[in-house]
Amino acid sequence: MTRATLTHITDWIFDLDNTLYPRDYDLFAQIDVLITRYVMDVTGLEHDAARQMQKSYYQQYGTTLRGLMASYGIDPDHYLRSVHAIDYSCVLAHPELVAAISALPGRKFVFTNADTGHAMAVLDRLGGAGLFDGLFDIRAAAFEPKPARAAYERFVDRFGIVPERAVMFDDLEKNLVVPHEMGMATVHIVPGRDYRSVDRDQWELARADGTPHVHHVTDDLAGFLAAA
Repeated sequence: MTRATLTHITDWIFDLDNTLYPRDYDLFAQIDVLITRYVMDVTGLEHDAARQMQKSYYQQYGTTLRGLMASYGIDPDHYLRSVHAIDYSCVLAHPELVAAISALPGRKFVFTNADTGHAMAVLDRLGGAGLFDGLFDIRAAAFEPKPARAAYERFVDRFGIVPERAVMFDDLEKNLVVPHEMGMATVHIVPGRDYRSVDRDQWELARADGTPHVHHVTDDLAGFLAAA
């Protein structure tokens, strides 16, 4: 993406997990384990069956939380407290990224399927507390997560976003479909060439070059923004 293609952008919208920090931190691997444990506790299933349900809900509903709410009526606040009881020390300060985001013209937002507490813990570690003009979490989305269109509509309404003047950054290709349809520019954040992990499903890691709803792909967000 060249500077000329970004001159119209006034609102910069960033996913959180595996977007504002490298996927190889495997921070979500900790959450993933706790989600499986939570599904086991709620359903009484053994580990493998609970994990299969977890992944099925994730693909069907956008989050395991949404699936458990629909099927078991769980308390979302209890779930969010439970699955985010993790060690954030693996998230390192990233002054280059913070500087690149700070230098962008216009407003900056975080739009995440996680909750505000998790987002603030990550941003504090990155050195980006206070960097963003707004944070839209799963509660603000009424627990209807990306990629559901309603989540984006609530986000756009909350902050008065003009989609044609906005760009969305996300590590999941499916989360860029609706922003593209709304008129936003889109950037798919992908792992570096050397990334290896058994904790993530391959459909999540697919590179999106050539798909109509993905306008740009990068494995270096700080560098991408610095050149924008």
